[in-house]
Amino acid sequence: MPLRPFRKRRPALQIGAAACFCLLLGWLSYRALFGIYLDNERHSAAQRLDAFALSLEATLSRHESLPGLLALDPSLVALLREPDNPQRSAAANAYLEAVQQGAAVAVTFLIDAQGNTLAASNWRLPRSFVGHNYAFRPYFRDALRDGLGRFYGVGFTTGESGYFLAAPVREHGKALGVIVVKVGLEAMEQALIGAGDTLLLADADGVVFLSSDHKLRYRTLAPLSPAAIARLSETRQYGSQNFAPLANRSIPTTPSALLHLALPGEAARDRLIHARAVGGQGWQVVQLGDPGEARAAALGAATAVAFAAAFGLGLAAHFRHRARRREELRRVYDELEARIAERTADLTEQIAALESTKAILRETRDAAVQAGKLATLGQMSAGISHELNQPLAALQTFADNASALLARGRYEEVGENLQMISDLVDRTGRIVRQLKTFARKEAPTPQAVTVASAIEHALIIVEPRRRETAARIAVAPVARNLQLIAEAGRLEQVLVNLLRNGLDAMAGQAEPLLEIDAHGMGDRVAIAVRDHGPGLPDEVRDHLFEPFYTTKPAGEGLGLGLAISLTIVESYGGTLSAHNAPDGGAVFVLTLPAAGEPDAPSDA
Repeated sequence: MPLRPFRKRRPALQIGAAACFCLLLGWLSYRALFGIYLDNERHSAAQRLDAFALSLEATLSRHESLPGLLALDPSLVALLREPDNPQRSAAANAYLEAVQQGAAVAVTFLIDAQGNTLAASNWRLPRSFVGHNYAFRPYFRDALRDGLGRFYGVGFTTGESGYFLAAPVREHGKALGVIVVKVGLEAMEQALIGAGDTLLLADADGVVFLSSDHKLRYRTLAPLSPAAIARLSETRQYGSQNFAPLANRSIPTTPSALLHLALPGEAARDRLIHARAVGGQGWQVVQLGDPGEARAAALGAATAVAFAAAFGLGLAAHFRHRARRREELRRVYDELEARIAERTADLTEQIAALESTKAILRETRDAAVQAGKLATLGQMSAGISHELNQPLAALQTFADNASALLARGRYEEVGENLQMISDLVDRTGRIVRQLKTFARKEAPTPQAVTVASAIEHALIIVEPRRRETAARIAVAPVARNLQLIAEAGRLEQVLVNLLRNGLDAMAGQAEPLLEIDAHGMGDRVAIAVRDHGPGLPDEVRDHLFEPFYTTKPAGEGLGLGLAISLTIVESYGGTLSAHNAPDGGAVFVLTLPAAGEPDAPSDA
């Protein structure tokens, strides 16, 4: 009895023990791998800093001999001896300008022993150095005292930073002045920006003067001493900058320190610090690396180890329970197969019922379409009778005239009467043929229908109603081979409905006008029928295509014409819509799939 509760808890205890083992293994793997990845980061950072330091030192040393060589030019010594001589000044300016362009440096300028600038390569510019005194600059004093001055700072005149190299101009061993070359370090700053991690170049006081991130420039690695602040203020090395600390704590330059820092505008996070001395002026290049990549790699590898251990344990459990699961899966499969068979039988019955319903709907729709045709002919029967009675009466008259003329021997006039009789017979036959075609019940076989022909046949059908209303029907030119996909009889029925509605809307007007326009729109064909009647009220437009909705008086319409027309158009994949024209009247637009590319338009 006491063993039964333990046996029930045994699977949970086994799972818990396995999870603890996997977590412990993953944590140990993470600690070991994180240390390895950090060492790799340190090694890579050291290589990057070495490459940058060598490149910077090469850039700085490449121009160190240039001031000494420039100091040998006689035009500089001559100007220092005669500083007020315009010819000497012009010669020195031209020489320094040529040197600046040839050596590709930022600027070169000549200073006398009192620190006044006598000539400069930028003498043509508004902010020329000529006339300014730079005796306060360290490079001026170092050049007179030691023979070579080096200095990085922000230009006092232009506000542009650069690296200054200075050498004395001597005559018979006496220093008459100083020649200065300013070199721009923009290429080095671009190299810092393209390095990826945050890179800083700091001077001996810890002031960052170049950075891959501009907002970190002129910040300090650690708080400045009062002496350093006073010296920077005196030399105006960085202008009037306020030297705020770079981070929330001092940044040591000991190799490979891992610190939790908060940089300006950023939340505090771990940074891997790498530093290397560069040049001979106490400069240091510092990299604020992101250990996140190493941490993520270690975490990923440790997770993989933990999951591998879990997978191994799970695999062992899998093989242990494999036989039981297989039997359970077989039972579930049999049940599922039985359900699928049952559901398939139900779906088969539903599909058969759906097909039967669709067939009934098709028959009902076809019957409604045919009824609509016959209703249209019934409503127009009086006009059609009148349309046929006129040529029949004329036939009687011309036949009687022909008999009388024949008796009198007037054969030429008999021939003219017979020709008129032939024309009237042809007209009557054309009307009858069109009525038979319109009334015929067609099989639902959509095919290419010529738009111009469909419009012409519809106009023949509505001709009696047009005469009753004394309306004019204007048909815009239609492309000769503009075709759409439909059934000719049903398309004509839709057009007849739209034309009759337009004529009815204008009944009683003085000069009624009905306009028809047909044109292609890519893979569609649009036919617009516009009347100049009173238009469609909002309450009518909302119910326009509803069955049995009509605004005509009782006995003049059942309200099925537009509903049947919409059904016909949608069965071909088309649309039928209505709106009011801006200048009055209603516009019905019918669109159907096109059957080909149209040629030039022709009169319908």
